[in-house]
Amino acid sequence: MISNKKPLYFFLVVLALLGACTKQHGLGPNYKDYTPGPNPVTVTNAVDYRPDPTVTASLGGDSSITITLTLNSTAGRSMKEATHVIGSGSYAAIENPLSKFYNAAPLAASNNSVTFTTSVAEYFQKYPVSSANPKATPNVELANRFYFQITLDDGSVVYPTPVRVLCLP
Repeated sequence: MISNKKPLYFFLVVLALLGACTKQHGLGPNYKDYTPGPNPVTVTNAVDYRPDPTVTASLGGDSSITITLTLNSTAGRSMKEATHVIGSGSYAAIENPLSKFYNAAPLAASNNSVTFTTSVAEYFQKYPVSSANPKATPNVELANRFYFQITLDDGSVVYPTPVRVLCLP
């Protein structure tokens, strides 16, 4: 009697390989399910994570942009101020002391929180319309994200996740 065990061995190898596979988790531009992690500063008025925290601004009405940053109580420190704010496409600008910052003076924190308020009109005064920074349109994010430098009570500095602004009609 001739026994062909090749299909059985092939099946066992495939079964072992499938059993070794695991679902991969990570962060990247295509992951919509990102939520705030261990970063001690969160955006409490974020409406979405795309993957960065996202706030909205209406193109009609007052067109205000409000970003509220809060230091988690588990951080063991307290927030002193938002020292610098900048609209940019990368972290390099907020970390460069020669940058032209959005705010002229630090924004004082209260109850471990700081609120930054501006408008779409002021944003375009500071960052004029260009090919790299197109005019605001409904259901499209502003080209620049807002980056913050937060100073804590002990003088240490935190750079929280950048904040996106989605323009609504």
